[in-house]
Amino acid sequence: MREALAEVLLLGVAGGLLSAWIVLRRLAFFTHAAGSATFPGLVAADASGVSPTLAGVAVALGYAGAVERTGPAGREPGEATALVLVAALAVGIILAGDVFESSAAVDRLLFGTVLGLAPVDLALAAITLVLAAVGSLGLGRTWAAVAFDPEGSAALGLPSGRADFLLLVLVAMAAAAALPAVGALLVAAVFVLPGAAARLLTKTIPSLVACSVALALAQGVTGLYAAYWLDLPPGPPVALIGAVGCGVLALGRTA
Repeated sequence: MREALAEVLLLGVAGGLLSAWIVLRRLAFFTHAAGSATFPGLVAADASGVSPTLAGVAVALGYAGAVERTGPAGREPGEATALVLVAALAVGIILAGDVFESSAAVDRLLFGTVLGLAPVDLALAAITLVLAAVGSLGLGRTWAAVAFDPEGSAALGLPSGRADFLLLVLVAMAAAAALPAVGALLVAAVFVLPGAAARLLTKTIPSLVACSVALALAQGVTGLYAAYWLDLPPGPPVALIGAVGCGVLALGRTA
C-alpha cells in the first residue's frame, strides 16, 4: 500500500498537470488511444520476460510520432484511428490467449495492478512528474496560446510545432507510466477526467492547472483506499470516482 500510495501521488500530480493541457488542446482521444495502442506490445513483452512498462513507453512514443506525422487529423476521433485501436485490442487478446498462452495477464494489463508495482514503475512515474512540471513551466504559455488562437500564435513566432510535438510525447510517456497502475483501458481516467472536471469549476489557466492537480490527487487516493476496503483492483474505482465526480459537476452546471 505504501508503494501504491506513492505511485498514486506521483501520477496524481503528473496527471493533473497534463490533464489541464490535454483538455485545452483537445487531446482526450489521443490520450486514450496512446494507452490502448500499447496493449499488443504489453502482452508480447510480458510473455517474453521484458518489462511491460518499458515496452509500453516504446509503443506509446512510436504512436505519438506517427500521430505527429499525420497532422492534426490524427489526433481527432475517426474511422481509421478507431479501426487501429480495435485491431490493437483484438491482436493483444489473440496473442495472450493463443500465441503466448498468458491470458491470465490480460486483466492486469488492461486494468492495472497498482498493488503489485516494480521499482521501475515508481521511477518512471517520478520522471513523468518532473517532465510534466518542466514542460508546464517552460511551454505552458505556448500551449495556451495555441489552444486559444493557433493562427495568432504562429504569427507571433511561437514554436507551436515543436511545443505541440513535445506535448504529444509527454502525454504518450505519461500514459505509458500509468499503465502498471490503471491498465491500458483506463489511462483516460488519470489524464482526462481531472482536467475535464476542473474546467467546469475554473475560469483561468493557473486555477485550471491547480484544480486539476487537486482533483487528480483526490481521485487517485480515494480510489486506492476504496479498492483496499472493497477488495477490488484499484484501476476501476479510480476511474469510476473520477467519472462520477465529473458527471455530477456537469449536471450541476446544466441544472
